Amino acid sequence: MTDRSRSGVEFGVLGPLQVVADGRQLVLGRRGMRGLLAMLVLEANRVVPIDEIVDCLWGDDPPATARTIVHGYVSRLRRVLEQADPAGSARILTTPPGYQLAVDPWRLDFHRARQLVSSARGKPAATRAQLLRESLGLWRGPVLADVPGNPVTTDLEELRLAALEERIEAELELGRHLELVGELRQLVTEHPFRERLVGQMMRALYRSGQRADALEAYQRFHRRVVDELGIDPGPGLRVLHEQVLRDDPALSSAGQAEAATVPPRPGVVVPAQLPAAVGGFTGRDEELGWLDRLCDARDRAATTVVVVNGAPGIGKSELVVTWGRRRAEQFPDGLLFAPLHGFAPDRDPVEPAEVLARFLVALGVPADSLPHDLDDRVGLYRSVLARRRVLVVLDDAYDAGHVRLLLPPGAGSVVLVTSRKRLESLVVSNGARMLTLDTLTDEEAVRLVDEVAGKPLSEQEPDAVRALAELCGNLPLALRIAAAKLVISPEWTVEALVAQLSDDDARLRTLDLADTGVGVARALAVSYRNLPPELAETFRAAGVVPGRWVSPHAVAAVCDTDLGTAAGRLADLADAHLVVEQWRGGFVLHDLVRLYAREVVDEAASDRALRHLVEHYLVACDHARRLVRPVADGLDFTGDSAAPRPATAQQALSWFDKEWPNIIALVHATAEAGLHRQTWQLVRLVHTYCVTRLVRREWQAVAEFGLASAREIGDRRGEVLVLHAMQDIDNRTDSLRGTLERAELAHRIAVELGEPRYVAMTLDKLALTLVEEGRPVEALDRHREAVELARYDVDPTGEATVLNNLAQTEQLLGQRETAAQHQFRAMEIYHRIGDERAYAVAVNNLAELYAELGLLPEAEEHARQGVELARGGSMQFEEAFGRQVLGQVLAERGEQVAAQAELAESLRLFERLGSPRAMLVRTALEALTSGV
Repeated sequence: MTDRSRSGVEFGVLGPLQVVADGRQLVLGRRGMRGLLAMLVLEANRVVPIDEIVDCLWGDDPPATARTIVHGYVSRLRRVLEQADPAGSARILTTPPGYQLAVDPWRLDFHRARQLVSSARGKPAATRAQLLRESLGLWRGPVLADVPGNPVTTDLEELRLAALEERIEAELELGRHLELVGELRQLVTEHPFRERLVGQMMRALYRSGQRADALEAYQRFHRRVVDELGIDPGPGLRVLHEQVLRDDPALSSAGQAEAATVPPRPGVVVPAQLPAAVGGFTGRDEELGWLDRLCDARDRAATTVVVVNGAPGIGKSELVVTWGRRRAEQFPDGLLFAPLHGFAPDRDPVEPAEVLARFLVALGVPADSLPHDLDDRVGLYRSVLARRRVLVVLDDAYDAGHVRLLLPPGAGSVVLVTSRKRLESLVVSNGARMLTLDTLTDEEAVRLVDEVAGKPLSEQEPDAVRALAELCGNLPLALRIAAAKLVISPEWTVEALVAQLSDDDARLRTLDLADTGVGVARALAVSYRNLPPELAETFRAAGVVPGRWVSPHAVAAVCDTDLGTAAGRLADLADAHLVVEQWRGGFVLHDLVRLYAREVVDEAASDRALRHLVEHYLVACDHARRLVRPVADGLDFTGDSAAPRPATAQQALSWFDKEWPNIIALVHATAEAGLHRQTWQLVRLVHTYCVTRLVRREWQAVAEFGLASAREIGDRRGEVLVLHAMQDIDNRTDSLRGTLERAELAHRIAVELGEPRYVAMTLDKLALTLVEEGRPVEALDRHREAVELARYDVDPTGEATVLNNLAQTEQLLGQRETAAQHQFRAMEIYHRIGDERAYAVAVNNLAELYAELGLLPEAEEHARQGVELARGGSMQFEEAFGRQVLGQVLAERGEQVAAQAELAESLRLFERLGSPRAMLVRTALEALTSGV
């Protein structure tokens, strides 16, 4: 393990902000820099949006150059970190929409503090106290007391108090009552409403022989909360008060008085039915801690019910049994366990009457004395447990009715119910708390493989073990099966198992232990068989949908139903934990669940579903792209459909942003299924989005699919439209050089088709390519020919586009007056047809031409108009270009400071978009700054 105390950079927030490199504290300078760094440290390894940074540093009154100032802070902080540690143990990354501090969490003092508190859980009192003292020793004063902007640190203050209370609890267990009294008096004065501190002080005083002071402490707290908060002390403190009043012998022993074991009454059996804790249990620290806190804060006069729900194989039973074993001493009257088999593959669920019989016998009721009537059994069960504190674990419940009769009547008992369903009605009827399990973290999944395999595989084959965990989707059941295979067959290597799991068709078969009846597919099959027909159909439909997530719109299209019904069915599947609703209307299938869903769909149904799905996306994409800008390619899918219909360009782009991964997957799926016409059409329809967002890397792969599909079926129209789209995006990303052959091919096909609009479109792109190849004079002829064709075809969109590009070529050749006339005409047409995006670009182009003609007032007026048109909308590229032109115009007018601000903002926007134009702006900004 690396000795972090001697190498690299460490950050401290548990006190004044501190950055230490190799034992030397760094000087950070301005308060703003400290505020920014504090935000990045508190959100380490997560992106902090720049808007959030501005809000935190300046509140409601940021300066006009706030973003520029932030960029400057980031640059200086990067220099500080790079100089302190060239090895890069901590780096500030630019990750849209903001910045991110990439750092090993162990280099953060608050992370180490949390880990020490977590490590103390479950340890003997002496060890616990030592670890908690070490954690508390990391605090150097009030958190970030020297940092502006009021960063949110309440969780760290709560962490300190919780660690303090846990340390005091451990020392009380060690009998250090008298030594703690003074400290507790001071703490209660500082935190008068912390009930746990009050209770600890009462116990310390009582055990130190100061019974009257303990009672006075309670009365003082009682008066305070009644007078100031209008509430009574909590049940735990009230019970402690009663124990002090009656000199309860349990208070004389160390530890929590309420946790003391009460010997059973003569003749009463104390059941201990919990199974053995599962071997190799790992992770789940957060969930175990949540259960600990719930148990510690439970109402001692009522039953606490917890529903632990989650997907098949997620580890629900292992969690509750492990927790129950660890906290068994908290339930002196017994541990009851019942496997309800609600989702067993080979038997019906166990009836409540049968479970009651088993529980009553375990509690000492003779078998021949059991009532036959269900109501009588319930009554006897409640009577036996009326004054007893037990833990009841009801494993694998089918529904709320399956468990309701098995709930004990009170006295501080806890009931843990596991189920594949949420059982929400128990929240209403019994005040249940819900704990939904997710898959393990990457680190926990790797650790589980090591535990089950019985050797440190993650050290021997780290990459292969990480790949194994990923292919198992971090699902505990799948991980245990995979690791078990390595134990059962020692000749297997992790790498060989990964290779077998990488085959989607074989993965579920591999994650099966035939001789034991245990397997991921078997577990999922039980849930699937329990679905009603309409939900089973929806589950299969969700499996057919390619991509990362499924929407109600997609399911409605595949199942040929209305949107409300589709949304309701997906919600029901989420309740059964076969899908997860990660955001409103966005449902995700675990990889293994998706594989199973595809296994239960026959080939004909899958093909039919895919056709319905791609038809749905064709309509949705066509509607969305028309909002972004007018189209003139002759494709029209805007008929009646249940497809989503955003209302504005910004909403359309947001829809594309969210759906883009799904669209990529759909292009792959349709091409593979031989739906070639739909494939190229879909590729052409998303071209508008890719141009607007400058999506280049994914676009290239998608476009190749579209082109191959059009050629596969000999669709020349499709081929020319995809080729034109490829040229268009290459033009926007300054990548046209070397594509002349492709541009000429597109033009030849357009001529063969004999459609003027396609000929004009391809002539325009051919001209732009000739410019990039250094042949602008030839390009001029192509542009002029394209203009005439567009006018002849009465294609205003095409005419404006060609005029705009013609003006750019004329500008390159020094024909600025003519270029300005053509640019002005293009601008007018764009304005008339409502193409706001192209209009903004044309205005900026005209501003640039005016500047070159020496008409600086007109240039500045148009540049500012271009920025205003693009700002605040979805036109980031257009805004960046506008600010670039404005910066150049302002520099020409001698307004250096204002020019720098505009160019800096232009650079930020171009960098966010990944545009090659960022280099040009950076060069202009550096020249302006250096005075060159």
